[in-house]
Amino acid sequence: MYKGREGQWAFFLHRLSGLAILAYFLLHVVSISLIIFGEEAYMRVHHLYDLWPFRIGLILVTAGVAYHAFNGLRIMAMDFTGWGVAYQRQTWYGVLVITALITLYTAWMNIPRILGGY
Repeated sequence: MYKGREGQWAFFLHRLSGLAILAYFLLHVVSISLIIFGEEAYMRVHHLYDLWPFRIGLILVTAGVAYHAFNGLRIMAMDFTGWGVAYQRQTWYGVLVITALITLYTAWMNIPRILGGY
């Protein structure tokens, strides 16, 4: 029976962050490829990225990349070390703390741009 413990949440968030990174990558490739339609089309789309919803999205993408990277290291530690499985709960909470710190730093750096200043 599904108990919703840390292992299931780590797995779910790892898959979700991977899909979010893929979506961001595809959006990035499409927006860069707009240069084939001319500089005006390219710049029109890239000016949208300075709007506040995209700045908040940048913070969320950074959180997703940080979580995915550090949780991937946690998974490798579980697979390749003798102690990884024994400490999977503690290492997952460590991943969450590191992700939160990186996300807060990214938010702190982007808040002036979200509020309209540079």
